[in-house]
Amino acid sequence: MSFRLTDNVTWVGKIDWELQKFHGEEYSTFKGSSYNAYLVRDEKTVLIDTVYMPYAKEFVANLEQQIDLGSIDYVIANHAEIDHSGALPELLERIPDVPVYCTPQAVKSLRGYYHKDWNFHPVKTGDTLSLGTRTITFINAAMLHWPDSMFCYMDKENILFSSDAFGHHYASHRMFNDLVDQGDLMHECIKYYANILTPFSKLVEKKIQEVVGFGLPVDYIMPGHGIIWRDNPLQIVHKYLEWAADYQENQVSVLYDTMWNSTRDMAEAIARGISSVKPEMTVKLFNVGQRDKNEVVLEVFKSKMVVAGSSTINKGILSGMAGVLEMIKGLGFKKKLGAAFGSYGWSGESAGIVAKELEKSGFEMVGDGLKVLWKPDEQAILQCEAFGKELAERL
Repeated sequence: MSFRLTDNVTWVGKIDWELQKFHGEEYSTFKGSSYNAYLVRDEKTVLIDTVYMPYAKEFVANLEQQIDLGSIDYVIANHAEIDHSGALPELLERIPDVPVYCTPQAVKSLRGYYHKDWNFHPVKTGDTLSLGTRTITFINAAMLHWPDSMFCYMDKENILFSSDAFGHHYASHRMFNDLVDQGDLMHECIKYYANILTPFSKLVEKKIQEVVGFGLPVDYIMPGHGIIWRDNPLQIVHKYLEWAADYQENQVSVLYDTMWNSTRDMAEAIARGISSVKPEMTVKLFNVGQRDKNEVVLEVFKSKMVVAGSSTINKGILSGMAGVLEMIKGLGFKKKLGAAFGSYGWSGESAGIVAKELEKSGFEMVGDGLKVLWKPDEQAILQCEAFGKELAERL
């Protein structure tokens, strides 16, 4: 499959309708994804990125329907991760001497993955590649989201090929942003940012300001995953700046993991207490043992406060809560309040463990936490509601 995007740029990637998990089992992709590769024809021809390794043979076969492989003058590897570079070994077996333009760090990454010494041409910000009437300018984008990442900009059509930045996991034959469901699109974009790019927010802001500082017109943003931005393409850039600025909505998320619903009863009572004091605030509850972890992380990203609780098991916490707390710690959220609670039957360590993990993750802790022995009775439920009211007063 191919799709003509402009007079000189053809999409030659792969739409993966079946994809449900990404980064191993770490990221949910309920709307599938795409691996975007772009063929640019001018006096010279360049291929920008390839596709995920399982689709390498299909990719090369489809590419041959578009062009004689021997007439590809250059390959650009914006990012070495195998969902973008996975078809390079198959392709470069056919055209082994073609120059591969990438960052110096990408040379190390690609050699590390494929153990090949291809015809690498390392580039840095400001380096250019002439295609004849068009020029590609390279822009280092280290840690957006890997050390080897880069963008490249092509004049004439004013296209920013942005690799993973400004992308999202969303499968659609309708290739442009103005042709797809806007709610679905923006949900996948903010979920992608929250789960993948949050740790690099300061770098996101810095890099965007650098690119904007070049004063280059941008008529298209063509990312490594998802659809192409052509209708007001800079809208996603402005969203990134908003999300990078310690983003919050008027929301509290109550996370819980429960064995026999005692902790759930506590969570619901705490949420009632918060809502009674702050009726204008969105309060959401998530059983992290049942809900998709990436959707939970998105809600944490949107929240001013996170209230987390678990049953106590073996002097510890339940595995669903432990996993979510580990994800939260790695993402490095800023300027968020936290509180902990939990139920127990014997030793009662869970609330303290949860509180300690939130504190390690940079949350400003509110109160000493709350724990309830066995299933909460009427008096304990009132205590939970009062705890929620106390938390709301801090918002």
